[in-house]
Amino acid sequence: MRIVSVASALPQHYYSQAEITDALKAQWAGELSNPQVLDRLYPRAGVQGRALSLPLEDYKRGYTWGERNTTWLQVAQYLGEAAIGKALAAAGVSKDQLGAFFFVSVTGIASPSVDARLINRMGLSANIKRVPIFGLGCVGGAAGIARAADYVKAHPDEAAVLLSVELCSLTWQRADVSAANVISSMLFGDGAAAVVVCGRNMSHSGPEILATRSIFYPNSEELMGWDISENGFRIVLSPDVPKIILEHLGKDVDEFLGAQGLCRCDIKTWIMHTGGPKVLEATESALKLPKGALDVSWNCLRKAGNLSSASVLLVLENFMTSKRPKSGSYGLLAAMGPGFCSELVLIRW
Repeated sequence: MRIVSVASALPQHYYSQAEITDALKAQWAGELSNPQVLDRLYPRAGVQGRALSLPLEDYKRGYTWGERNTTWLQVAQYLGEAAIGKALAAAGVSKDQLGAFFFVSVTGIASPSVDARLINRMGLSANIKRVPIFGLGCVGGAAGIARAADYVKAHPDEAAVLLSVELCSLTWQRADVSAANVISSMLFGDGAAAVVVCGRNMSHSGPEILATRSIFYPNSEELMGWDISENGFRIVLSPDVPKIILEHLGKDVDEFLGAQGLCRCDIKTWIMHTGGPKVLEATESALKLPKGALDVSWNCLRKAGNLSSASVLLVLENFMTSKRPKSGSYGLLAAMGPGFCSELVLIRW
């Protein structure tokens, strides 16, 4: 089982963090007693700029949930087609070699789902197996790779494609000035990424998927997710998320690697979800990582913000296209998300 290509696609509307902050200050001028507090908050998000689904000025008016979801569906198809097209071209995999299509998103809903619409739009096989997945949030990119690996393990002559599309700006709540919504509006961006995973009988090259593990933390569902009402998706984001990472991630990684006869010192590439500064700092601390180990994750956060399930895929793309590790070295891809849960993927370059 190999990851043979990764490709991202971002909306054309890109803005600096300062531009977005000014727009949010104007939007919340009547709700925040001191809108200038946003000027102090935005540098702490660790984000320099983000791509948005719509021109920034369009966010001034109050879209209904239905209007926002319609936009999500339109933009998701456009970005999804672009990301899959680039990933297939880079992999040298034809459309008829795809046996399964995994689609993950948590920022919009549709039936038929986006994968079905892209089968029509892109002329994919009528026999492709569709697996749309909703609700995983930030962990979805890592979980999607793991599920794609499960598929090609059972079907070694086939390839699977994973598509993640997250358009987080379409979930911003115009009248909500809670800490969770303000922080998420400073942190999350929009984008898509596609991954092609091939079975062992295919001749394509790429990092080998050696093992995966899913870990669920009981009775922690209040940490992250959505409260859904007539206004759409309202973010649930607990300040205790870094605490959970500090308490569990080191032990979980050690147990996972130990089952493969490895330890942390064997891992040369850390492909971690760009959850935000506090999440990345907690990850560095929990794993006792050397300085610079998460530089690629920090850089992706600065350039694109947190793209929920697509974030870890952008980090993986950066490693595969710009910072390719030494052949034969081990890497660990990981993300955490609603549940609360984590997903670990061990690869060998």
